[in-house]
Amino acid sequence: MIYLKTDEEIELMRESNLLLGQTLGELAKWVAPGISTLKLDSIAEEYIRDNGGIPSCLGYSGYPNSICASVNEQVVHGIPSGYVLKDGDIISIDLCVLKNGFHGDSTYTFCVGEVSYDVRRLLKTTKEALYLGIEQAVDGKRVGDISNAIQSYCEKKGYSVVREMCGHGIGKHMHEEPEVPNYGRRGCGPILRSGMVIAIEPMINMGSRNIVIERDGWTTRTRDRKPSAHYELSVAVREGKADILSTFKYVEEVLGDRFI
Repeated sequence: MIYLKTDEEIELMRESNLLLGQTLGELAKWVAPGISTLKLDSIAEEYIRDNGGIPSCLGYSGYPNSICASVNEQVVHGIPSGYVLKDGDIISIDLCVLKNGFHGDSTYTFCVGEVSYDVRRLLKTTKEALYLGIEQAVDGKRVGDISNAIQSYCEKKGYSVVREMCGHGIGKHMHEEPEVPNYGRRGCGPILRSGMVIAIEPMINMGSRNIVIERDGWTTRTRDRKPSAHYELSVAVREGKADILSTFKYVEEVLGDRFI
């Protein structure tokens, strides 16, 4: 079932997503060679709780941490660990925040130190695809219009689209209907209606689209071990233009001209 949110509920969701964006901004201060992904997890949980939120991922279906920290070839759901980031890595930090009874969801892929041109191009393309998908999140369009915008842009650039993982509705539950794939045909899928809130999240690979889930049951990586990028924003469907609830503003303020 697809839940339409009232204007008042969307404003509450904007608050949870604001805290989410601020948390990503705080993490941006720390992402650098020499820090462990487990330390980033601790920083995120402390910041979220200190600002009146709850880390939604912690304990979700048994997930053991507050953030998903996916490094290099890891696509999604990387479990924070003692792994220490090194120069040239990329790390996708995916987190959800519960505040005011509603969840926010966002992901940003960070460069660690000096990253190669080819990898930076992958990140740039993935982020651009996210915004192209968001442009389609308006009343009267269909989910497939979002999906096709992302797929066609990334594939034209020579990248592949992960098909087993997708975006989703969000609200009082972290995952709600509809699913929002990153591939598909225009004019197909559920009709988008004003009041729907969805998390759009392209997951794009440099090599093959094929993925493998590791033995921990969570960490998902590319089969060919080539890099993968992931960006995500929560968006309210409106007439004429989508309303972006989460934000990369705080990340970009920290990174300055270093942001993708």
